[in-house]
Amino acid sequence: MALTKLERRSRIRMRIRKKINGTAEAPRLAVYRSNKQIYVQVIDDLNGVTLLSACSKEKEIASQEGIKKVDQAKLVGTLLASKCKEKGIEKVVFDRSGYKYHGRVKSLAEAAREGGLKF
Repeated sequence: MALTKLERRSRIRMRIRKKINGTAEAPRLAVYRSNKQIYVQVIDDLNGVTLLSACSKEKEIASQEGIKKVDQAKLVGTLLASKCKEKGIEKVVFDRSGYKYHGRVKSLAEAAREGGLKF
């Protein structure tokens, strides 16, 4: 019997998570993508703490109407990179959470790299 999309993504996500672990020096950058929004968290897995987060619902991004979701993801990536710079985080481990590295996930990652994050 074939897997559903959610079951398939869950398997891929677990395969990725057993290899990726965030530390205080290089926290995990976790992406969640819903149909309308995109959310990003920077997580220290050793202490179980979310250091910071960014999403497309924040004022600077949500106030801009009529922009595409890929462009929205770019704005979230640049916002995240600036927040990381303020906290002194330069290196992260990218966790795509089972999503393909394409479209919104790719544009978010590239914008974060352009903002100064290394992964």
